[in-house]
Amino acid sequence: MALQVEIYGRNMDVTDRIQEYIEKKVSKLDRYLSGIEEARVDLAYVKSARSAADRQVAQITVRGKGFILRSEERADDIFAAIDTALDKMQRRIERFKGKRNRGRGDGKTVAELTTPAFEEEEIEEQSATIVRRKRFFLVPMSELEALEQMSLLGHENFFVFYNVETNSINVLYRRRDGQYGLIEPEIG
Repeated sequence: MALQVEIYGRNMDVTDRIQEYIEKKVSKLDRYLSGIEEARVDLAYVKSARSAADRQVAQITVRGKGFILRSEERADDIFAAIDTALDKMQRRIERFKGKRNRGRGDGKTVAELTTPAFEEEEIEEQSATIVRRKRFFLVPMSELEALEQMSLLGHENFFVFYNVETNSINVLYRRRDGQYGLIEPEIG
């Protein structure tokens, strides 16, 4: 049975050349893992990406009985994004096969034991551990002061501060488009 490959494009045209390239490359994934029922490739052109190297996005989702694996990569060329996403998918498949075949001693695979499909994020959560804890004092400040402190301290992604205007802890973060966002938690 040949692997069914679905190809979708968002904000871009999927040319025959791209479609043939994807079908040729993705159809080889069933060599790495038997039981793949379908593969979905989502291609996108993101105009609002921070850099030109992140504009072409390729996301590959592989589904089978009892598993879903997903990989996503960004590049300045769609073919480069597809290739790196495929490399990442092959590594995920190898890691999944290793987890499935490493034993519990009862001879059953993970696919036989799991009835619902699980997302690849769940795979990563099982092996995730906290490797570092950091404690710091929160200095009360306004949102503008927090923005200034974030740049002065060289924190590129996020900054945690005590907001004097709302009397709560907030997280200031940089978005992919270069703008800033503010997370204001509420106790419910």
